[in-house]
Amino acid sequence: MKKAILLVIVVGMFGFAVYDFTSSTDEPTPKEGNESVSGGKITSPPANNQEEVKESDQVGLERGEIAPDFKLQTLNGETVQLSDYRGKRVLINFWATWCPPCRAEIPDLQKLYENKDVAILAVNMTGSEKSKGAVTEFAKKYGMTFPVLLDENADVTTTYQVRAYPTSYMIDSEGRIQFIALGAMNYELMTQQLEKMK
Repeated sequence: MKKAILLVIVVGMFGFAVYDFTSSTDEPTPKEGNESVSGGKITSPPANNQEEVKESDQVGLERGEIAPDFKLQTLNGETVQLSDYRGKRVLINFWATWCPPCRAEIPDLQKLYENKDVAILAVNMTGSEKSKGAVTEFAKKYGMTFPVLLDENADVTTTYQVRAYPTSYMIDSEGRIQFIALGAMNYELMTQQLEKMK
């Protein structure tokens, strides 16, 4: 009896996951550049993304503030530090292999990385994954050639107060946050926001 109940629960969870994944990929993508996709649904970004950025020398998570520095290891065991990218535009993307909107966004991130002058740091929420090996397999399957960073203890995810998956921070060449996306972005929105940054 217990096995039958467990089987019904597992089948139900699998069915919901399939439904969630297919419904998230069937949603229309934003066309105007003033919307983002969140959890498979299109939502408007926070109002502060529409206003002009007020630059500050303070470290913080608001637009115009200097992005908090961090140091993580890549899948290859190399150490990457955000401050090493000063002088370049950077997109920090918090993601996980189990997240359908993250999977949907990765091809556009790869296209951006290949076609534009931007560093992409894909911070994997490794503590929520089955294993590091699963992340490595996923990165190969999706052709991710940008650095995949392992946030094993969720230190960086916590510092950046990530509550939606995926979440992206676009940082200008001076290290200041210029755009924040809660939820998946499409290529057009990524390039629009990138063009506004120096």
